[in-house]
Amino acid sequence: MNAPPNIDPVTAYSGSDVVRWLTNDTRDERFIDNIFAELCVRLQRAGIPVARATLHVLVNHPQWLGARFMWADGMRDAEIAMVDYDVRERSEYIGSPANEIQDGAIEVRENLEREPSLGRKHAVYDELRARGLTDYVAWPLYHTLGKRHIVTFATDRPGGFDDSHISDLLKLLPALALVSEIRIKNRLSRTLLETYVGSHASELILAGATRRGSGTTVRAAIMICDLRDFTRISDNWPRDDVIDLLNGYFDAMSEPIARHGGEILKFIGDGLLAIFPLSQPSACANLLQAVAEARQAMADLNEKNGETGWAPLNYGIGIHVGDVMYGNIGSRSRLDFTVIGPAVNMASRLEALTKQLGRPVLLSRSFADFVKSDFDLERVGEYPVRGFNDPIEVFAYHG
Repeated sequence: MNAPPNIDPVTAYSGSDVVRWLTNDTRDERFIDNIFAELCVRLQRAGIPVARATLHVLVNHPQWLGARFMWADGMRDAEIAMVDYDVRERSEYIGSPANEIQDGAIEVRENLEREPSLGRKHAVYDELRARGLTDYVAWPLYHTLGKRHIVTFATDRPGGFDDSHISDLLKLLPALALVSEIRIKNRLSRTLLETYVGSHASELILAGATRRGSGTTVRAAIMICDLRDFTRISDNWPRDDVIDLLNGYFDAMSEPIARHGGEILKFIGDGLLAIFPLSQPSACANLLQAVAEARQAMADLNEKNGETGWAPLNYGIGIHVGDVMYGNIGSRSRLDFTVIGPAVNMASRLEALTKQLGRPVLLSRSFADFVKSDFDLERVGEYPVRGFNDPIEVFAYHG
């Protein structure tokens, strides 16, 4: 058995020692999967014959319903598997112990040594028997406000768990609930911030950058994208179709931005604002690579939508580079972590100019100077821009 390195391999523990450790000695460990793996090893040292254990938690994530942490005898670390929202419609969930617990059961216990035809019918029990396990128990793990997660234990001991083993496992559940809730909520806080404000802004906020007016000056490439004719679409299309259309459009635009190191700061109706900080030496080139991939993704989306009779989506992208103020702006009780400044205004004006010139992607001369040796750009001319005294030299990118 490969125990985590911070466990003395010769020290024996009692069940009460494990609870004490869980309650008092895990405060410096950030991650619940590490705590869960060490917990299982300590349970073994305490004479509780755990051979496999899982922790199932629900998470507030736009893509995932939950996560499963699984430990088995001989494993150094717990395995982590994400669970998508559709799992509740699949056979792996229907009729499973997780299904029973979420439906209100306070315990699911299965004797895996008896004739299978006499027990519960589900693939998970067949899998456990095939691994030589003899007994299995699952319990709800209660967090605050009625949230129920799940913890399971299985053994390969002949005869299964005895009453003292079950008693000791039940005694540790309140401490495990407390310890796991703290870690899960910390992770959820980070996930929610990343989901709504982006990864870099979330790091700054969690580090304490929450004071209104606080911020820093950042030199960055700025990209603003806007969908064409969205008002007509939203007025005439069914609501669910409009949402599906927007989600497809934002996926096509956003995934290349994230892949190439950009940060989306906000979605504004049918538009988005993203920056590529020049602290990355190839930031401007990365932005144009993202635009090229986004345009291909939009072409693919339009082809797919055309098969269902939807008209193609058109868009405009304005790109500039300059200094921006990056930080907290808003009212006393409601803040937005964003960028402001003349450079952002210029990107917005260039996006608006795409309508007039009929070019989907327009760049300022300031931005073009960073990339003109590596990308094929078309000089379009000089045009007056609202809010700026001098005309601006504009380039098109056909990516």
